[in-house]
Amino acid sequence: MTAWTNWAGTERAQPRRTVVARSTDDVVAAVRAGVADGLRVKPLGAGHSFTGAAVTDGVHLDLTGLTGLVAVDQGSGVVTVRGGTRLHDLNPALLRHGLALPNLGDIDQQSITGAIATGTHGTGARLGGLATQVLALRIVLADGIVADCSATERPRLFEAARVGLGALGVVTELTLQCVPSFVLHAQERPEPLDQVLEALDHEAESNDHFEFFWFPRTDRVLAKRNNRVPEGTPLRPLPGWRARLDDELLANTVFEWTNRIATARPSLVPRLNAIASRALSAREFTDTAYKVFVTPRRVVFRECEYAVPREALRPVLAALRDWTELHDEPLPFPVEVRFAASDDVWLSTGYERDNAYVAVHQYHRLPHEPFFAAFEAIVAAHAGRPHWGKLHSLGAERLRELYPRFDEFVAVRHEVDPGRTFGNAYLERVLGS
Repeated sequence: MTAWTNWAGTERAQPRRTVVARSTDDVVAAVRAGVADGLRVKPLGAGHSFTGAAVTDGVHLDLTGLTGLVAVDQGSGVVTVRGGTRLHDLNPALLRHGLALPNLGDIDQQSITGAIATGTHGTGARLGGLATQVLALRIVLADGIVADCSATERPRLFEAARVGLGALGVVTELTLQCVPSFVLHAQERPEPLDQVLEALDHEAESNDHFEFFWFPRTDRVLAKRNNRVPEGTPLRPLPGWRARLDDELLANTVFEWTNRIATARPSLVPRLNAIASRALSAREFTDTAYKVFVTPRRVVFRECEYAVPREALRPVLAALRDWTELHDEPLPFPVEVRFAASDDVWLSTGYERDNAYVAVHQYHRLPHEPFFAAFEAIVAAHAGRPHWGKLHSLGAERLRELYPRFDEFVAVRHEVDPGRTFGNAYLERVLGS
């Protein structure tokens, strides 16, 4: 038995066995063998989810060998990729074909399957999450059958599996609608929080990708505006020394030590946040899109993120601001705010709703429970939908109220996995069985 833990150290598992799959046939064999032995099976991506989505005491199905592009149609932008492919490998592979994913989050360590199954998104008020880019899926079901599904082939399975939480089977291939590769002009600078909130709708609508980071107990944010530039615009990336200074030294090495100081002396956190919010300097550069979207994150943290209706963002931040002023919790991480368009994916946080996303973080050596509980109470008043891959306390009863297609998802799960081959404790909590 090989012990497993996720990146954040919030979940551990002691599976009976771990099987490395390099093909769909390998996955079929592992699923059938697991069922024959009475074991549950869970696919294992990058372990970047904060939840117990991948935990099992049965068979861990390691997909790190199931990687790479299967087919590329450069003209249409339609690409098929194996499920274990990491985003940091997929992005440059697409670029070599002149293609790109239209939007990305700021971390590229996840497998494409894991990122899509948990509803990962980036920022952009006119763009949906990664699941909206899925045209078709190949999935191994609990009976060992390989099912291909799309909007026209087994459409109910497709609608459920786009954000499937790993509950329906093992996705071995995904067909994605990509776009021609593009270049982003990045503008990042510190600004007053109130100024950003006043212009919030304009900022979200007038920029391709707008987000900001608010430092608790300060009135300062770091605002990021990333916009596409015309084809042929020359690249002007950050000089190597500036990228190393900002993204490696300050955002990781110095930030790690800042958090260690905060752990030893929590009373210093407001002063540290004030220094950090003032120390950030403006920067501007133009680079290949995925190099702008992605930032290295090496400081280990816990995260809770909720989607709320766009109009609820101001009262949510106001309540969060009041709570941080009234409570003496050390909060050295900034609060992240992003935006995404509504979509039609059954268990997507964006289902039929334009959203603002609010993410709170805590350093892994500091307690996160009081802050996260207060945050969850605040967003509960605004129909907040939790990110499936991040920490939250909701169960099936509340999630059924938040997701109009919840029962249809559960019905598909009953059809394709009645014996709960792919079940675990996390899924029992969020899906009800």
